[in-house]
Amino acid sequence: MTDAPAAVSPLRRRMIDDMTLRNLSPATQRSYLHAVTKFSRYFGRSPDRLGLEDVRAFQVYLVSQGISWPALNQTVCALRFFYGVTLDRAEIPERIAYARTPRKLPAILSADEVVRFLEAVPSLKARTALTTAYAAGLRASETVSLKVGDIDSQRMVIQVRHGKGAKDRTVMLSPQLLAILRTYWRLARPRNWLFPGRGDKPIDVQVLYAACRSATKAAGLTKRVSVHTLRHYLPCRTMSG
Repeated sequence: MTDAPAAVSPLRRRMIDDMTLRNLSPATQRSYLHAVTKFSRYFGRSPDRLGLEDVRAFQVYLVSQGISWPALNQTVCALRFFYGVTLDRAEIPERIAYARTPRKLPAILSADEVVRFLEAVPSLKARTALTTAYAAGLRASETVSLKVGDIDSQRMVIQVRHGKGAKDRTVMLSPQLLAILRTYWRLARPRNWLFPGRGDKPIDVQVLYAACRSATKAAGLTKRVSVHTLRHYLPCRTMSG
């Protein structure tokens, strides 16, 4: 299988026909043909004479050359199609592994950046809610669902109800956060929900997301800040749950 326009091998023609019958787009067909051709040229042999170990060796080579993960997976798709459809070797495709895209680490803020960010939130309620998420390591949904009674100043803990997986858990309440929450309570006087919204509902999580976006811009931060980012700055210290 070569790219020479003068002659098309029977194997290449069969793969083209297979892709056409399955209504693959012209761009996908070109991509698949290019990948299989590159695979063939790497070993200097027709691809129908290459096996699973050759595929694995080719994948290792591509990774060593710095190929991007999407491009590597595109090659995997091409080889799985070639072996599974064109060569009708159904046992091979499922053994050609896709590459897992590396997870990017969340942006981590410095202590100064955290202070600048929180000071840039104009709303007392939103600022206190984000401070709580940051100091206690809470998710946005957990933060907005807090009730006044969930703050236990005697045991110095916060009761998080119906967190991830609908599980309850208890997290530490620092003296600094307790002082901030007491000041907030004196000024806002929340009765049921710690951060009340409209009617008898807590503040909407979208309010916190919007506050994050505007405060990031106002603080002049180049990093993307979210409630998730704040949680990773100071991990939640779970005591039970």
